Parts: sequence; C-alpha cells; structure tokens
Amino acid sequence: MRIAICTDAWHPQVNGVVTTLSHTRAQLEAFGHEVEVFSPASGFRTVPLPGYPEIRLPVRPGGHLAKLLAGFAPECVHIATEGPIGWSARRWCRRQGQPLTASYHTQFPEYLRARLPVPERLSYALLRRFHRPAVHTLVPTEQVRKKLAGHGFKRLMLWTRGVDTQVFRPDRPPPPELDLPRPRWVCAGRVAVEKNLDAFLALDLPGSKLVIGDGPARASLQRRYPTAHFAGYRFGEELASWLAACDVFVFPSRTDTFGLVMLEAMACGLPVAAYPVNGPIDVVRPGLSGVLDDDLARACLDALGLERPAVRAEACRHSWEAAARQFEAALVPVDDPDAEADSPASAANTRPR
Repeated sequence: MRIAICTDAWHPQVNGVVTTLSHTRAQLEAFGHEVEVFSPASGFRTVPLPGYPEIRLPVRPGGHLAKLLAGFAPECVHIATEGPIGWSARRWCRRQGQPLTASYHTQFPEYLRARLPVPERLSYALLRRFHRPAVHTLVPTEQVRKKLAGHGFKRLMLWTRGVDTQVFRPDRPPPPELDLPRPRWVCAGRVAVEKNLDAFLALDLPGSKLVIGDGPARASLQRRYPTAHFAGYRFGEELASWLAACDVFVFPSRTDTFGLVMLEAMACGLPVAAYPVNGPIDVVRPGLSGVLDDDLARACLDALGLERPAVRAEACRHSWEAAARQFEAALVPVDDPDAEADSPASAANTRPR
C-alpha cells in the first residue's frame, strides 16, 4: 500500500516520536509498503518554536501539503502529531473523504500546564476534537489508553514500541572520556522542564549523576547542580556505550506516554528507577527490570541490586517489527467498506459542545 505519515516531528529533531516513526517507516518498507513522510522538512516555510529553536513549525502548511498528498495519492493516511501539519492533514482527509488513523504520543495538556496556567480540561477538549475523525487513535500503553478513555476519547488501539537490541547491548566498550566514580546514575533525553530532571539531580546518592541529552533547561540545571555531569546528545552506538558504562537508569518524568529511552537503557543491562506513573508502569517489571517508587532515591538504591542479564532479557521482549505490525493492522485503506471517514458535511458533529 501507499502509506502517508503526516507529522510535525521529524529529523533533525531528536525525540521518541521521531525515533518511533523512523523505525516504523523502515519496518513498513521492509514489509513491502511504499511510505512517504510529510514533515516540516517537506518544503514548508517554517519558524522556530518559542523556547525550542531546534523544532521548526510550518507556517500555513495547508495548500502545500494538499498538493503533496494529492501527488502521492495515498491509500492510507496516518497523522502522527497534533501540530500544524497534523491539523492540515486532518482537514485534507475530511475534504477528500479519506479515512485516517492518528496517534497520541505526547501529553500536551500536562506539558502546557507545566508552563502556562491553561486548564488541562481545555487542552483535552481540543485534542478530543482533533482525534474524533480518526478511525483508530493509536496509543503506546494500556495506561494511556485508560487515561484517554476517561477523557472521552474513542476507538483507541494499542501501538507499542521496540528497541534495537543489536545497537543497545551491555558489551559495548565504555567511552574513554567517561571516568566518573561509581555507582553511575544516568538519565537520557530532552533536557526540558517537563522531564522533571530536578527530581533526579537533587537526590542524595553516592557516586556520580550523568545527564545525556540537551535542551532549553540545560544551562539552568548546570548552574544549580554543578556536581552533575552533562554529556550533551549521544546517538546510536555511542549512546549505547555511555549507557552500558553506567549502573542505573533514572527516569524522573511524570508526563511521558512511554519513555522509549527506558527500553534502550534496559537493553544495555541498566535497571530503571522511576515513579509509578504512565510510561514506567507499562515498561518496567518491578523487581526484575527496575523499581518503581514514589521515593525516587529509594527506587535508585533498590534498582542497583538487580541482575543486568535479567534486565536485558525484559528489553528483548520488545521488537520494532512487532510494533510495526500493530501499526500496519490499524491502517484503514481508502476503499475499506467499514471505514467511516469524516467529511465536511459532518463537521458540525466534530465541534466541541
């Protein structure tokens, strides 16, 4: 099939959404599908997102996106994000009578509330409207499915995540520049307020704290936690080497829908210490691949005693091929007689009441 994936998150951005879509595209092409990704890199005029200059937002992308989609003539359309490209793709599908699927990657209501006094109920109302025309909305975990169902979202389907266990493995040689006292507590990902890194960096733990990644909060955190070590972004095999040379992966976020980097750390043999919230609850098997506790320091110290081979074995249960098969099964071709694509005539039914 010809599959169009419309997303506001794509290379050169570095985040779990981009990683997930990249692996999914590669797997779908290996299955024999033709996949085209329509993103900010597809010839749109863009501006930087305030506070996140590396993220470029398309300006009025509707006309150009409509031409691109018409030229590709997709049999299936998946909308991955709720940004300018996502809304424009949604509009195009409704006008064309094209059924669509969508996915929910990011808890925007919680992220927005962390920065601005915007009630979460308003953000969820907008997201419900966005996802209402989707034949299926794909979610990464059962906990997220339950949460969205509680907010009135319909037709939710599970789309899990995977990890490349050939890249992320425990036998990677340590990077020569990593010479820190052990135990080494590491966190990796975007260095931003929503990742709750203060909760990790403020812990009283023996050894060394290491942050891998970058973002708008890095300068402030470095000033406030001068004993912590900030390594910047690391990718692929280099990231795997840094992770494998540490002892416990600390995941302090309370707002992630999955936390793909937890699987990558586990594949390197690192047990996870995290809060018992969405994401870790579905990824970590307590007492085997990590420890979940509202006392993050206690979770860290308890995780230190877990067996690394057992941690990796848990990660190896997750494959990108299996995840892509879930995505493939959820797709709805344009000629599917059971699909009920939204249309302009039914627009009144999609407005918030």
